[in-house]
Amino acid sequence: MQEQIKKINSLEELQALYTATFGKNGTMTARLKQMATLDNDARVALNKENTTLRELFKNRQMELETAELNKRLASESIDVTLDAEPENNGSIHPLTHTLMEITSIFESLGFEIFTGPEIEDDWHNFTALNTPSYHPARDMQDTFFFENGNMMRTQTSAIQIRAMEAVGAPIKMVGVGPTYRKEMDATHGPTFRQVEGLYVDKNITMKDLLSTVHAFLEKFFERDIEMRIRPSYFPFTEPSIEIDIKWNNGKWLEIAGAGMVHPNVLKNCKINPDEYQGFAFGFGMDRLAMLKYNLPDLRDLYSGDIRWLKNTGF
Repeated sequence: MQEQIKKINSLEELQALYTATFGKNGTMTARLKQMATLDNDARVALNKENTTLRELFKNRQMELETAELNKRLASESIDVTLDAEPENNGSIHPLTHTLMEITSIFESLGFEIFTGPEIEDDWHNFTALNTPSYHPARDMQDTFFFENGNMMRTQTSAIQIRAMEAVGAPIKMVGVGPTYRKEMDATHGPTFRQVEGLYVDKNITMKDLLSTVHAFLEKFFERDIEMRIRPSYFPFTEPSIEIDIKWNNGKWLEIAGAGMVHPNVLKNCKINPDEYQGFAFGFGMDRLAMLKYNLPDLRDLYSGDIRWLKNTGF
């Protein structure tokens, strides 16, 4: 057996012999099972033979592995005169870059950044926002519900409710994060990110709202921005407005929904609407990214296409 082991020239053959010797049905395994029937001298001899064979297998394995490695090293060479492979450096994703810009601007305007759970309960996603179960505005959003009545949040306004419950008034905050609705096309997706601001204090007016939004837009787009407002409806603001900006070729584009916080929302958060007033606004972060960086299709932001990401310039 010892000579047989020394003559083996491949790891595959060595493994086969090892299995035939020490495997479940191996010859040495069978002999070791009969150990109890042997006298003392025979047991000592068998143990010695077992140890010797295992050591021989181990040593031969190391010799064969070393020989194989040396053979491979001899056949593989590196030409140190060749040019180095081009580096593939990572970059910041356009949405991450946009989020960093937005939060930085609002922090410079004195807003605190808040986040919240993406799975929400009915109170924070609807009811506290002046949208009780019978309210027709619930039909305006196609919601992903769970069996227990919770849902994937449809709006980051839920973060505003949680912030007011935790902090009270005065409060100046921006909530950011993903939201979920059942829609999908070039300008809408089932998952999209929102940025919603809230400022509640004494003597807050619509003028404060418009000046804040205007200051943000000019900082974000790095250009003079012309705005217009149109009346609208949201259950959590009164009055409610839509904000448009004049874009390329004089075209007006809807950019945000906003309004003065509805007194019922303040009451639901234990804030006295006779003492405090506030404004709220909301942007689609994906839409802001599309406009600033001239992206034609929102779905590109979520495609994971490395070729596209390399060409975005971030």
